[in-house]
Amino acid sequence: MKLHKKGHAWLGLTLALLLLCGTVLSGCGGSGDKTKVRIGEVTRSIFYAPQYVALEKGFFEAEGLDVELQTTPGGDKTMTALLSDAIDVALVGSETSIYVYQQGSDDPVINFGQLTQTDGTFLMARNTDTEFDWEMLKGSVFLGQRKGGMPQMAGEFALRKKGVDPHADLELIQNIDFANIASAYASGTGEFVQLFEPQASIFEKEGRGKVVASFGVESGKLPYTAFMAKQSYISQKEDTVQRFTTALYKAQQWVDSHSPEEIADAILPYFKDTDRDIVVSSVKRYKEQGTYATDPILDEEEWNNLLDVMDQAGELRERVAPEAIVDNSFAEKAMESK
Repeated sequence: MKLHKKGHAWLGLTLALLLLCGTVLSGCGGSGDKTKVRIGEVTRSIFYAPQYVALEKGFFEAEGLDVELQTTPGGDKTMTALLSDAIDVALVGSETSIYVYQQGSDDPVINFGQLTQTDGTFLMARNTDTEFDWEMLKGSVFLGQRKGGMPQMAGEFALRKKGVDPHADLELIQNIDFANIASAYASGTGEFVQLFEPQASIFEKEGRGKVVASFGVESGKLPYTAFMAKQSYISQKEDTVQRFTTALYKAQQWVDSHSPEEIADAILPYFKDTDRDIVVSSVKRYKEQGTYATDPILDEEEWNNLLDVMDQAGELRERVAPEAIVDNSFAEKAMESK
């Protein structure tokens, strides 16, 4: 009888410990003890493949992070979400952090992990019968991107390098919302259009035009898209930011060492309405031109190229030194630990 009571006592103690484990420790190693990080991406794009790989291949999870991804269309909306604490980390063009800095913020936005290192747009020509020459743009109707955004600035930068003045030599349309540019071109607007993947590959497949040049190649390496957070968040969550950057680096290395087909299969859950062959084609284009950064470091040469692009576009009040709003320490540590 005493043994029976001891058995009940032991069972009760065990159940109590299990309950305590589940309540206080959120599963003692289960998903509940992971640190939540809310990412706001400026758009859903194959351009951001390493981010989706980090999610799908469990690199964030392995670092003890529970990452919640949401799309906040447009750089202005993404930055507003970050500044208002609706998200913890923004995936957006580095120019947005410069805009915030230029406004004299007390809590600047810091770039800590680069994702893409070239522009991600391509020049599509409606006329597929003639061999392309940059001179053909002169006098044409060009459907561009939003003023002040990186796609438009990098596009203009590339055009000038090719001897084309985007504001004097052609009719530049840039008052159409990003989400509606493809449909405007499909309905007949513009002889040339600046498009991201997979839209460029989709239009080629549909016979609406052909890709004749890459603005990523022509504008050179840039800290085009980066993960960033407010200085206050980074100061308070250094360990979280480090684990996030380590997971990012592992995903970047995975993308660098795998084929377009393997990458496409990994990210397909994020592009359920896009044919696999289109995803493969898009990833292949980006890999071939070195768009995906292979590590999270924002280097000074790329940063200065970004400043040149913004300066030519008339969007830069002063040249911002990288150390003012770039912190590579997390990237460097992530690369050391691999």
